[in-house]
Amino acid sequence: MWWFTQGLCFMPFFLVVWSSTSFILSYVIALFRRDVDLLFPYISDTAANPPESCIFGLMTFVSACAGMATIYSRFKFVDKLSENTKVVNPCLNKTGMVLGILACVGMCVVATFQETAVTAIHDAGALLFFSTGVLYILLQTVMSYQHYPHGSSVAVCRARLLVTVIASLAFFPTVVCAFFVKQTNLHRVKESKDYPFHVASAVCEWVVAFSFVCFFLTYIDDFKRFTLRVETELM
Repeated sequence: MWWFTQGLCFMPFFLVVWSSTSFILSYVIALFRRDVDLLFPYISDTAANPPESCIFGLMTFVSACAGMATIYSRFKFVDKLSENTKVVNPCLNKTGMVLGILACVGMCVVATFQETAVTAIHDAGALLFFSTGVLYILLQTVMSYQHYPHGSSVAVCRARLLVTVIASLAFFPTVVCAFFVKQTNLHRVKESKDYPFHVASAVCEWVVAFSFVCFFLTYIDDFKRFTLRVETELM
């Protein structure tokens, strides 16, 4: 049996591959069309103009839907583990699910409202995505250690902790440095005083985004162990 056919592990695998492809593809297209600079564009810069904005919007919507399905499946997995062990607080588990879904909603807002068209809404969606995304993986890491050894292995727990630390450390420069960036054009002026802030913010933004996405790779081993079934009852 192929590993990706076991349980539901195809869900986080698809989510990571699809989401990473959407980031990279929009960057490559924008670079080919010379819409952005080679180094240090924001993720949003690579999806500001068509056709890359259309491709990014469609692929990100699919990513958000896959993300919500994966987050809900993770919620049910932890809920099932806690039925007998009682090691994870149900409220903590539900909070994690809500935060994860909010992060997916933020992804949709970012993809739908381009930064060059509706800047305020785009920035609000980006802040929602990054803040709730980091909090989500933080809570999942905490819960992983709580239900060990009934759930994830110690290696998986440590991997989640590492990704969480990286994302958390990169989150603050992303937000703080962005406030000092005054340039609004996609081709940044290197001689500008705010260029170093742009570089720091852009690099950290890519780190946070890929940390959040790649965190779901750690779900593969867990998702091999269970399936979900939908039952229909006629009244």
